[in-house]
Amino acid sequence: MTAQTPSRSSFVTLGAGVLLASSALVTPALANDTPASPTTPLWSFANVSVNYLDWSNGTEARTASNAAKSDFTFVEIEGGVGYSWGEFYGFFDFENPTNDQFDESSGGKDNFRTAGKITSHIYLGDSPLSIYAHLYDFRDYGFNAREQDQILGLGYRTTFDNGLWFKPFIGAARVQSDGYTGMNGFMAGWVAGYDFSALNQNFSFTNWHEQTFGRDDEYLEQNYVGGKAGSVGTNGALSLWWHPSELITTGVQYRYSDNKLGTPDAYQNAMIYSVKLNLL
Repeated sequence: MTAQTPSRSSFVTLGAGVLLASSALVTPALANDTPASPTTPLWSFANVSVNYLDWSNGTEARTASNAAKSDFTFVEIEGGVGYSWGEFYGFFDFENPTNDQFDESSGGKDNFRTAGKITSHIYLGDSPLSIYAHLYDFRDYGFNAREQDQILGLGYRTTFDNGLWFKPFIGAARVQSDGYTGMNGFMAGWVAGYDFSALNQNFSFTNWHEQTFGRDDEYLEQNYVGGKAGSVGTNGALSLWWHPSELITTGVQYRYSDNKLGTPDAYQNAMIYSVKLNLL
């Protein structure tokens, strides 16, 4: 299969579009006695970050012959916006941004890659329920590999008295990839977060988690290296963020997955170290 290779300027354009057009599941709307216009955002955020992902030694050993993993740097642009009727979130990553599309020295492990996601909750009236949709797109141009996951279903939004917010979802899954295109079971998951102060500093915990199940056998055979994957896949990250100022956020994330990322029947984990420049 021959894929047309976009220029890096097109990646920048697409990433900027994600930042401007997408939305957030992160900050609750502020109360206001005056009803908001449908076109007036209740909240918004945007940032640019530099991140280093460090796979565990065990992960590198377990995946050596099955979609081998290598540590990498990535630049991310991220943004979100919330309205009275719905909210949106998006990010776009440039992995190994200074490398060639196929990295000869690493045998392709350190190729230039891109990944992006857009999610949305469209509120169902005044209820905590929503129509949930998300689209995730990953491309490794050195291997002409691509996968786009499309989820449509229901979401739920709640904030507890202690400030913890929690937004679960469940939906039908469809995939488009170089190995398989079609319906692909279901995905359930959540995003959650909690803000707190310690030592006169502001911090927050966040967690995103995705559980795929009932995936198609053909997909599990074609989209994994070294064997067929199990029908259930796990993907997520636990994060601790420090907010020393309005301009800067820094944090550490524990990244985890199982039966995902091209490797069958193997747990994969990494630490991600991040510094964000907050634009909004």
